[in-house]
Amino acid sequence: MARKSSLGRLIRLAVVGQLFVLATTLPLKAEEVGVVQPAPEQTVSVTEAPEEGAVGIASYYAKRYSGRRTTTGVRYDPKKLTAAHQSLPFGTKVKVVNLANDREVIVTVNDRCRKRRGPFIDLSRAAAQQLGFFGKGVAKVTITPLEEDPA
Repeated sequence: MARKSSLGRLIRLAVVGQLFVLATTLPLKAEEVGVVQPAPEQTVSVTEAPEEGAVGIASYYAKRYSGRRTTTGVRYDPKKLTAAHQSLPFGTKVKVVNLANDREVIVTVNDRCRKRRGPFIDLSRAAAQQLGFFGKGVAKVTITPLEEDPA
C-alpha cells in the first residue's frame, strides 16, 4: 500500500514541477513566437518614446539568449553593447545611466522587450557589467535616446 502512496506523491510532484516550469517560461515563449521581423526598408513607428532622461528600470539578458536572433535578425552577443526596448526605433543609440553609482553606457537598440509599466530597458551582459549591476538583476536607471548626427 505504501508503494501506491509513494507513486502518487511522485506523480503529483512531477505534475506540479511541469506546471511551474510552464508558468515561468510561458511569457518567454510567447515573446519568441509573437516576434514579427520588419523588412529592412520598413520604418518602425515610435508609439511611446521615453522623454529626455526618463527614469526607469534596467535588467539584462539571461545567459540562455546568447546566440539567439533578436527581433532585427541579428544574433545576440553578450559582449556587445546592445539593448531591447519596447518602443524606440531599431538602431537608436541610448545613453543609460545607473542612478546608484552614476556609471553610464551607450547602447544600440536592436531588439524588443515586452510591454511593461513605465520606462524599461533590457541590456546586454556587457552593458550591465559597465553599469555595475551585473549579478544584481535590475537597477534604477535614466534612459536617454541620443540624437543622430546629420553628417
